Amino acid sequence: MEIENITLTQNPVLMKFKLFGFLCCIYLFSAVIAFSQTARKTVVSISTDKFLINEKLTYAGQIWNGHTIEGLLMNSRMVQGIFDDLNPETVSNWKYPDTKKWDSDRNTDEFVANMPIWKSYGLLSFTINLQGGSPFGYSQGQPWINSPYTSEGELKPEYFKRLEKILDKADEIGMVPIVGLFYFGQDDHLANEKAVVNAVSNAVDWILEKGYTNVLIEVNNECNVRYDHEILQPERVHELIELVKSKQKDGRRLLVSTSYGGGTIPKENVVQASDFMLLHGNGVSDPDEIVKMVEKTRNVASYKPMPILFNEDDHFNFDQPKNNFTAAVSAYASWGYFDYRMKDEGFEEGYQSVPVDWGINSERKKGFFELLKEITGY
Repeated sequence: MEIENITLTQNPVLMKFKLFGFLCCIYLFSAVIAFSQTARKTVVSISTDKFLINEKLTYAGQIWNGHTIEGLLMNSRMVQGIFDDLNPETVSNWKYPDTKKWDSDRNTDEFVANMPIWKSYGLLSFTINLQGGSPFGYSQGQPWINSPYTSEGELKPEYFKRLEKILDKADEIGMVPIVGLFYFGQDDHLANEKAVVNAVSNAVDWILEKGYTNVLIEVNNECNVRYDHEILQPERVHELIELVKSKQKDGRRLLVSTSYGGGTIPKENVVQASDFMLLHGNGVSDPDEIVKMVEKTRNVASYKPMPILFNEDDHFNFDQPKNNFTAAVSAYASWGYFDYRMKDEGFEEGYQSVPVDWGINSERKKGFFELLKEITGY
């Protein structure tokens, strides 16, 4: 018996089957691409007062001078990682000594190149602020314009393209960035409170949509220092903390807090709303006072067991047995190094002064990283 040769064009059932298979392949291919874009390697979480990365306690089993380091999150203030200056009258202040011009992409690329080196010393975290920090270390006026938001709180793509490079690298190598959303002196580029809320929503949505699971949020750097908008000030900043907590993607949200100026103990509203506490040691020259700050924070009425981090402290003395770093460790608090280029110092000094040399090549930087390596056992 002869079997009739039937083509697809002559058999609509076969045509539909073929088309269905083709569409399934397209769907699966698209799903694989989407998964590859959002699948992440690093997950940060908190268990009572301890940090975990990928469900393992940080610095697991490490003890230094009788103090447990397990669960801490040592960090450094690296807030200028996506810095730019949109004011043509001030941008020349940040020119590199070799090229005599400012280059925001070079700044980010050199930041990323140094991240594995920092990690090799035991640095698991760094603070990066979307509005940077003072490129002079400290300053009164801020004529430069460094903000990733429009006046209405929409995102500027060029800033977030640079941020993506940093967050991708952090995820790849197992680091936990503390992403700050606002810096005093730059928040005034947002038109009103609605724009501030819009900026928070847009930035947090962007981080969640990108699938990052290694990011902590600091709503604003030092909420009690010179913010124009009331919602960024101590009495109301908890509203923005709650806003961050309310944003979810696939059942997950970002862990969030905010910080105060040096020596200040967080207020009850912020302690109640936060997932962890951020303290600053600026102006606190006596290491014993660092211990007292931790104790006072734990005694705030609304405190429940949660991690306590110093993520800004410009005191050094790393060659001395007692300094602010070791004092924080003795009180079971994480500590963060803050360094800037002081008067008449060279390009290699500091991590906040722009342009930044992101290497470990000054005596202060070396002192911090060597002590960090000793304490963390890396």
